[in-house]
Order: sequence, then C-alpha cells, then structure tokens
Amino acid sequence: MLKHGILGLLNYHDLTGYEIMETFRDSLNFFWNAQTSQIYRELQGLETKGWVEKTVVPQRGKPDKNIFSITAEGKSELLRWLSDDDVGISSKTPVLMKVFFMGERDREENIRYFRRLYEDCGKFLESLAPVPEYIASYSSYLDEKEKALYWEMTVDFGRRNMQMYMEWAGECIQRLEEMEE
Repeated sequence: MLKHGILGLLNYHDLTGYEIMETFRDSLNFFWNAQTSQIYRELQGLETKGWVEKTVVPQRGKPDKNIFSITAEGKSELLRWLSDDDVGISSKTPVLMKVFFMGERDREENIRYFRRLYEDCGKFLESLAPVPEYIASYSSYLDEKEKALYWEMTVDFGRRNMQMYMEWAGECIQRLEEMEE
C-alpha cells in the first residue's frame, strides 16, 4: 500500500523523498504511518519497476537533490490499484484482539487500558486540528481543486473513527466499573 500512496502523491506533483516524508507526516499520517527509511526503500523499488523516474539536481555545498516523478507506467499502476474491486476493509483490528483476551488480567489494569485508549484517541483527534490547513496548502498543487474533497473525506473518516473509539472505550470503562459494585 505504501507504494501506491507514494505513486498517488507523485501523481499530484514531482517531489523529493524528503517532501514525500513531510507530506506523509502532515496529511497521511493519521491513517497510514511511514518511516523515512520505508519511503526511500519503496522509492528505489518503484524506480526499479519503472513506475517513477529520478532526476538528480546538483546543489552547491549540499548533497544532490533527487526529484521523483511518476511515469506513464506508474500512473497506469495507480489507476489499476484504484480500480481494484477490493474495497480495502480488513477484519484485523489489533485493539480487539487484545481486548478479547483481557479477561486474563485484573479489572483495574483493564480499566487503565481503556482510559489510556480514550486519552490517546483524544490526543490523536487534537493532532488532526491543523490538517484542514495542510489540505488547503497541498491543494495548491492540484489542477482540479475538487480532488481535495477526497482528502477532506479521509480526514472526516479518521475523526469519526477516533470519536467512535473514545465512545466505545468510555462504555467499556463504565461496564467494568459497574461490575465492581
């Protein structure tokens, strides 16, 4: 999936590896995490497949800058992936695997777990606050501004997902606390 995320970004604009990493940090990180080393490794693979091209720009007093652009083959692969009938729903949810077996632990420990989950989701929600500004900034790369609507819908899903987790964690805490009485 990372390779398709990189192809998607390069479809909008030619970028350096560093700029790709920044874009992941600023706008995709809330639903897809990527380390710098993963991005550079993936870029090498994409270049080997002929899906991206690298242009080396010499710089004075600094290392050369590598600017990546999507090729026609890369654009075809991106469109093939987007057209795939698999909608991308996964039943794998690490949180639920852990919760399923929590009966093996002390109730107080589990209450602390759900409180931490609630707090972490709240912090994550707060971290989404600047995303609309990032969308406005990155949309300047777009020829068709309508494409930013899909970015906004993605953020909306992330926000709703965190709110659902918080609501669920709160209800779990309540149920566990009621058991103590």
